[in-house]
Amino acid sequence: MTLFIDGDALPNLLKSILLRTIERLQIPTKIVANKKIYIGDSQYIQMIVVGQGADKADDLIVELLSPSDLVITADIPLADRVISVGAHAIDHRGIRYTPDNIKQHLVMRNLMESIRESGEMTKGPKPFTKKDAHAFANQLSAFLQKVKK
Repeated sequence: MTLFIDGDALPNLLKSILLRTIERLQIPTKIVANKKIYIGDSQYIQMIVVGQGADKADDLIVELLSPSDLVITADIPLADRVISVGAHAIDHRGIRYTPDNIKQHLVMRNLMESIRESGEMTKGPKPFTKKDAHAFANQLSAFLQKVKK
């Protein structure tokens, strides 16, 4: 299994969680973004910087994926693409995207985007908290334990 991290908007609170997990379990990891993202030093981490442009990082992640891989992303359309190739995705707040729930998340995301585009003022996402980081750590741990079996 390779761990892919969509570097766009990665919360700082997750960096130490990810680094400890990568080191402890020796997980080959690729951080993909359009700028360098530093989460710490590890022989297991490879930073891949892509050119500027919409979805360049997403396209590369999907191109490199194998079905056993895990992607960390808050990008629901990317998570949908990840699930469609049989890989796994977890968002920054600990939501595990699955074939059973990804379409529902995608529909809600698209609805909210449509509402914003029509000129309606909507609230953005809630601020990222330690509680969110804890939920992420729990979901990541549960996923990795299941994979090890």
